[in-house]
Amino acid sequence: MLTTLQTAYSDTRAADLAWALGREPLPALAVLDLQLADAKLQLRLLGASHQVLLEEDRGSCSETVACIPGSSTPLPLGVAKRLGGWEYEFAARVETLSEGSFAGRAQELLALVADHPHGLAGTFPGSPHAFTAMLAQRTEGQVRWRTWHAYPQEGQLVVTRTRVGVRMPVPAL
Repeated sequence: MLTTLQTAYSDTRAADLAWALGREPLPALAVLDLQLADAKLQLRLLGASHQVLLEEDRGSCSETVACIPGSSTPLPLGVAKRLGGWEYEFAARVETLSEGSFAGRAQELLALVADHPHGLAGTFPGSPHAFTAMLAQRTEGQVRWRTWHAYPQEGQLVVTRTRVGVRMPVPAL
């Protein structure tokens, strides 16, 4: 699903993004509710950021990547955590692209997500390549999502990848 976000595009920077687990739902500009087998997943666009809410019988998980005022947790390159009966893995990277490459990559990503049944993308008025996009899937008992946060004024694209799966018991030796 592709939508135009009804908010002014602000000159945020990729370096301002922070990461958090366990936050309450924040006000969203666009939401996509998904049922992936026994998992309820809600993809939420928060402007130049995202929040994912996951609920299963084993519990819930909330991931937020946003410009969070007063946050002391910058966007990490990687995180691996145990959350109850789950293993949670998060990875992020920043791609710096030339103006032409950025425009092409933006069009490619928006086309990928716009027509995908588990995709949500929002573009900002005022800049054709300013967007946040999310894509989710469930495979082999794991819920996965990828996100893209575009900052055309910097030529930067923040890419995240998350995997949440059942914690496997350690075999006895």
